[in-house]
Amino acid sequence: MTIKRQNILGMPLEDLINFFNQIDEKDYRAKQLMQWIYSKHIFDFDLMTNFNLELRNHLNQNCSLRFDDAVRNDLSDDGTQKWLIEKKDNQIIETVFIPEDKRGTLCISSQVGCLIDCPFCATGRQGFNRNLRSSEIIGQVLLARRELGEERLTNIVFMGMGEPLANYPEVIKAIKILNDPHGFNISRRRITVSTSGLVPQLYKLSEEVGVSLAVSLHAANDELRDELVPINRKHPIKELLDACWHYANVQNLRSVTFEYTMLKGVNDSVKDAQQLAKLLKNQPAKVNLIPFNPFPGVQFKPTDHKRINHFRNILLESGIMTTTRKTRGDDIQAACGQLSGQVMNLAKKTLGQKLKKTLH
Repeated sequence: MTIKRQNILGMPLEDLINFFNQIDEKDYRAKQLMQWIYSKHIFDFDLMTNFNLELRNHLNQNCSLRFDDAVRNDLSDDGTQKWLIEKKDNQIIETVFIPEDKRGTLCISSQVGCLIDCPFCATGRQGFNRNLRSSEIIGQVLLARRELGEERLTNIVFMGMGEPLANYPEVIKAIKILNDPHGFNISRRRITVSTSGLVPQLYKLSEEVGVSLAVSLHAANDELRDELVPINRKHPIKELLDACWHYANVQNLRSVTFEYTMLKGVNDSVKDAQQLAKLLKNQPAKVNLIPFNPFPGVQFKPTDHKRINHFRNILLESGIMTTTRKTRGDDIQAACGQLSGQVMNLAKKTLGQKLKKTLH
């Protein structure tokens, strides 16, 4: 009979302390273990020489430090890399590394698929299966660090597959490990959580961790946003923005980033720009305009660059910091909105129905 071993990879410091206390070990063992994993890159308990033989035997028999390997690694002409990572349940998630001159950003997934169901996003089209455990979230970072080298990873963004705040407990665990000096030691401001607008979790996040915040807005009025970002039917724009300004105030953020995908003839008119400017004027807001990245089967079309520039200028003239995101990795389907993975959709089954009712 095979004994199922507990994967302790995704435990933040306080959880590891509790784990070691339960087996009559001192608190300092938790820090030692994190140093082995994150500083020395050791995942074999037998090589952890400051653990006595009895402890190493116990860990070998009852625990693991396992993370999944990539089944495929695609490299874009612009240097962007995408890993397809297969899970034990035959799901495949995607993780993307975006290199720039002075930083390297890793875009990680928090769910297998997504239930938010935005019609212009490939992940939503794939359906939803399950939340990722914190060990699976951290595993993506460990895989990228092993492939790229530690010094190349400077920023982490929760902008891959899934809605991070719909997997709140596991995402918080992962953030704590990313930020911990004994973990990855990444500054809170270099960790960004992107959300479509789960308002209760946003308020909770403001009290727990001080990471940077990005909000997938994509429309400046409720009627349109109800269609583009269905969670808006439960948490409309005013409610969402109130939560954003609260977050910025509590966490002393200079700005909340609002992501706005430019869809031809849908949300890219002068009137849309003026509505958006009115919503965000004199608030701690930054707008990131995202050229739409098509994928197979989608009906939306990208806004042309001239129109994007005009839209941006309207916002700039209103005093709102606005940038246009450079498309990266679209030749390997790694650009924003293109991550699809391989999701065995359970959305019509009991778990999916429950979650969908909660989110929508």
